[in-house]
Amino acid sequence: MSLHDPQLTSMDVFDAGHDHEQVVFANDPATGLRAIIAIHSTALGPALGGTRFFPYPSTAAALSDVLDLSRGMSYKAALAGLDLGGGKAVIIGDPARVRAGGGAEALFRAYGRFVQSLGGRYYTACDVGTFSPDMDDIARECSYVTGRTVAHGGAGDSSVLTAYGVYQGMRAAAQFQWGSPSLEGRTVGVAGVGKVGHHLVTHLLEDGASVVVSDVNASAVERVRDEHPEVRAVGGTAELVASRLDVYAPCAMGGALTDEVVEALSATIVCGAANNQLAHPGIEKALEERGILYAPDYCVNSGGLIQVADELDPNGFSFDRAHQRAAGIYETTYAVFELARRDNVPPAIAADRLAERRMHDVGRLRGIWLG
Repeated sequence: MSLHDPQLTSMDVFDAGHDHEQVVFANDPATGLRAIIAIHSTALGPALGGTRFFPYPSTAAALSDVLDLSRGMSYKAALAGLDLGGGKAVIIGDPARVRAGGGAEALFRAYGRFVQSLGGRYYTACDVGTFSPDMDDIARECSYVTGRTVAHGGAGDSSVLTAYGVYQGMRAAAQFQWGSPSLEGRTVGVAGVGKVGHHLVTHLLEDGASVVVSDVNASAVERVRDEHPEVRAVGGTAELVASRLDVYAPCAMGGALTDEVVEALSATIVCGAANNQLAHPGIEKALEERGILYAPDYCVNSGGLIQVADELDPNGFSFDRAHQRAAGIYETTYAVFELARRDNVPPAIAADRLAERRMHDVGRLRGIWLG
C-alpha cells in the first residue's frame, strides 16, 4: 500500500481504508521534538520498528512515510516468523543540524518519554538518521528500546545483519533465476552505500561479484572505494540504472522502483535493502512483464529486525543466534519465488499472501497487544 499523498490528513487515516491501530503525534517545544509514532498492528506481539530522523518537507509527508513504513514492518515481522507487530516512528528535522547544535541528547530523551508512555506497545530501534548511541539516550527515559550499543548489552549496528540478509535473499534470487546461488562473475549495482549498502558491497565482493555503486553522498562512495578500490563508482542513480547489470540493489530511500527505472533497467534481478521500493501499485507487474525477478524488500531486508528483536530474548542478545536466523532469509525468499510461480503472481503478491496468512492464523488468537 502506498500512502504518498501530500494532502494526507489525520482524518484520511480512518476514511481511506487504512488499517493502523494507533498513530501518536509527539511534540516537545523545549527540545524541538516533533515526531510521529505509527503502530500498524500488534496482532502478533508488540510493534517493533526503527525511528527515522529526517528533514521532511511537511508533516503530511512525514505522516505518509511513517504509515507506509509501519505497515511494512508488520509484514516484515510476520514473514520473518517473529512474534512481533509492526510499528515505525519518524522525527521531523535535520539530524546533522541538531547534533551540531548539541541538542541531540535532550531531544532523544524527550522522545523516549513519549515511547515509554505507550506502555510497551511499541519498541523502537535505529533507522535512517539514528544510531545505537541515540538508542542509549532514549533508553535513559524508556524501557522499550532495542538496537542499543554493545557496551549496554545491545545488538549494536543492525545494518550488519540487514546487509547479510539482503545478500542471502540475492543468493536465493540467483539460484531461482540462474540455477546457482553464487554471484561470482555477476555485475551488481548498489544504489546507496551508507550503513547497509557498505556492508552489502563487502559480501558481494567476497562472493566474486563485480560491483558498481552510486550515492548522493560523495563521502560514502569514497569510503567504499578506499576500502575496495576495485569497486566502480558512477555519477548517480540514473547512470547506475542505465549500466549493464545482472542485479540492481536499491539500498537508499523508498520509492526507488518507478516506471522510468523499470523501463531503463537491464538487470534481471532486483534485490536491495531499501524499504517500500515499489513507487506505486502495478510496478510489481511491470517488473514481471520485463522478465525481472523482484525480491520483495521486506522479505530480504528483515535481517536488521531479526538482529534487534534478539535483544528481547530473556537470556540476552546473541549475535550467533541472530545470524543463524538471518541466514534463513535465503529459504524464505526462495519459498516466496516458488509460491509466486505456483500461483502465477508476482513475488511481491506472493510475499504479501504468506505474511497475511500468518498474521491472520496466529493474530486472531491474540488481538490487540496491551503491553
